[in-house]
Amino acid sequence: MTTDSVERVEPRHLEDEMRDSFIDYSMSVIVQRALPDVRDGLKPVHRRILFAMHEAGLGPTRPHRKSATVVGDVIGKYHPHGDSAIYDSLVRMAQEFSLRYPLVDGQGNFGSIDGDSAAAYRYTEARLTGLASQMLNDIDKDTVDHTPNFDDRLREPTVLPSALPNLLVNGSSGIAVGMATNIPPHNLREVVAACHRLIEAPDTTLDELMELVRGPDFPTGGAIFGGAGIREAYREGRGRIVMRAKADIEEGRDGRDRIIVREIPFMVNKTRLIEQIAGLVRDKRVTDISDLRDESDRDGIRIVIVLKRDAVPQIVLNQLFKGTQLQSTFGVNMLALVNGEPQVLDLKTMLGHFLEHRHEVVRRRAVFELAVSKDREHILEGLTVAVHHIDEVIRIIRGSAETEVARARLRDAFGLSERQADAILNMRLARLTGLEIEKLEEELKVVRRRRMELEGILASRGRRMEIVGQELSALVDRFGDGRRTEIVPDTSDLTDEDLIAEERMVITVSHSGYIKRIEPHVYRAQQRGGRGIAGMGTKQEDWVEHLFLASTHDYLLIFTRDGRLYRLKVYQIPIARRTARGKPIVNLLRMEKGDEIASIVRVREFSDDRFLIFATREGLVKRTSLAAYRNVHSGGLRASNVREGDRLIDVKLSDGSNDVVLATRRGMAIRFSERDAREMGRPAQGVRGIRLSEGDAVVGMVVARRGGSLLTASELGMGKRSDVDDYRIQKRGGKGLINLKTTARSGLVAAVREVTDGDELMFVTRNGVINRQPAEGIRVIGRNTTGVRLVALDEGDELVDIARLIDPVEEAEDADEGAENEPGTGGDAE
Repeated sequence: MTTDSVERVEPRHLEDEMRDSFIDYSMSVIVQRALPDVRDGLKPVHRRILFAMHEAGLGPTRPHRKSATVVGDVIGKYHPHGDSAIYDSLVRMAQEFSLRYPLVDGQGNFGSIDGDSAAAYRYTEARLTGLASQMLNDIDKDTVDHTPNFDDRLREPTVLPSALPNLLVNGSSGIAVGMATNIPPHNLREVVAACHRLIEAPDTTLDELMELVRGPDFPTGGAIFGGAGIREAYREGRGRIVMRAKADIEEGRDGRDRIIVREIPFMVNKTRLIEQIAGLVRDKRVTDISDLRDESDRDGIRIVIVLKRDAVPQIVLNQLFKGTQLQSTFGVNMLALVNGEPQVLDLKTMLGHFLEHRHEVVRRRAVFELAVSKDREHILEGLTVAVHHIDEVIRIIRGSAETEVARARLRDAFGLSERQADAILNMRLARLTGLEIEKLEEELKVVRRRRMELEGILASRGRRMEIVGQELSALVDRFGDGRRTEIVPDTSDLTDEDLIAEERMVITVSHSGYIKRIEPHVYRAQQRGGRGIAGMGTKQEDWVEHLFLASTHDYLLIFTRDGRLYRLKVYQIPIARRTARGKPIVNLLRMEKGDEIASIVRVREFSDDRFLIFATREGLVKRTSLAAYRNVHSGGLRASNVREGDRLIDVKLSDGSNDVVLATRRGMAIRFSERDAREMGRPAQGVRGIRLSEGDAVVGMVVARRGGSLLTASELGMGKRSDVDDYRIQKRGGKGLINLKTTARSGLVAAVREVTDGDELMFVTRNGVINRQPAEGIRVIGRNTTGVRLVALDEGDELVDIARLIDPVEEAEDADEGAENEPGTGGDAE
């Protein structure tokens, strides 16, 4: 530094410099990069791309041109930033899955919904779409302000005239410094309808506008769940919209159900979505999918999810919604620049800014066209004077030595302006024919009418707004289309159960713990004494131990021999063929090793006025409120303490006013009022219900409440019905009365049930054979008898269970009364 130089040092705190510099940077990012203008819905880079293409003549009727040319023009003239940023922006404006109404007509590889990137800009070509050209219409008529470009060589528009309400129609997303915008796309017809309503009635309420703009309309279709998020976004400018894929359930040729996904949520990568589904299957979070294929082509998306035979499609679909981007959320944040300042806008305010912009465009266009019309009218008036005085005009021109002299003499002779005189001097002689003179006069009339029309437009705001509405209508007529995204009621509170139809099902559980459900019509009714049909394919060491009817929406309370309780919904049990073994119940419940099922009780609600009655093999009974078992965790619950050496054999549901019948293996039975067994808590062991002789054991319990008869069946297929009243009421704890005369021909008692003449019964053998027959075919006889042949058994087989199928009329009546008759050890089934 020389001694002549002047050193200037300005002291400044570092934090002040950092703060001011960061604020300048932040505002630059906010205004110049990340946020769209509320008027045309464009960020600067998009605006510059469209303007550069317009300047280059790349209209919708012109040939495509290399994208590299467009990128080069934008960089060199208006946007001095990276070429990749500019090309990426151009590509997005050409993608049909990114913009609801694309603004660039691309030719070549512009990427895919699978996340594939576009080809390099030297390979692709582009031009404006018809809709984009509508955003640039009248830009040369001083409709918008222009500003110098970055090097002051050229001028660029600060906003486009934009006849299209682009901010709502195509939406926008961007992240600035300390703020972000995320505006969803909408349907053009709906947005324009709302604009018309505001033009006609500016005091239209937001609720009335929301009747016209139903919600976002995404380019990929799909569905929006519920209107709460939409209403919040339109009122507050912020909201949360839940999007879901559209999927159909079809049955394949092999009989398996398939989920076909045809539309996915907006901005979801299809390849990544398929990977997510495969990941759930790999991690065994979804176990009912056997195959996954992507069959998408140029005609649309088609993701095929093949399910296992026993899968419930709606449950699998629900699992996929919860675990993958088949369901995703669009966080609405309607932030845009208003007069250069970022503002969060509601729907009405956003539409109002657009309409005000269009009104200003129409006004400025009218001012421009009025000036042009007045100028043309002025010229035409001068030419009209010339043709009506042509001889004098010719004389003046021929008598003038120079053009300047002729111009001055014409102005003096006819009172013309300098421009009129120049027009006369430049007029061709062909304009002097009679036809041309008529055309001249007609053009003057047209120009004068147009001038008056423009003056009327400028004098009336209502007329200008009418023009705005007309131009919007023309836009809809040309480019409007139907809604793609369906808006459906909110089901966020729905559980898997809500997606399952309520149906009656036969539930079977084998001795080895295989469970399945099947429709009851599979088992046809037969006559007494028949052999029956196979109800489950079993191994030699396995047999059907429990069989009953239940609704898909019922709870199954599963009690084990040692007194533990597990809970399962019926619809969670897989559907299987009649002869199939089913699925191991340990795969559905977290049962402890060695647990054996003692009883299964069907309930719908856990009310305080209902009771569970427990019976053990050694004759103990316990009565506990059903409400005590309302909360059962996945690992089970201690339902009752069972003594060592004893085991739970049955659990029944009661209303607190019934009689209990305990039947033993050697043919004894006792009947007592359930009130004799006081109500106890869950940990209690119970009290004595029947006193057993040595070697005897309780095999079944009946809660007598229908005024029916007691059906007793022996292991060798013998049995009979006896009137319940034949068993007099005793105090609990006694030895009871003879129930069935057990002999070598009959064998020991296998099961007891309360039945009426309207019942149909299912007799289940150890080998899995099921015989269905009406109860009225079994006659009522005395209790101290052996009975008749009920089931013809194969050699080595024996009867192990009876299930009762209720009459449909009685079933409806029970449902009306809130009655729920539960199965015990293969118990009474409804």
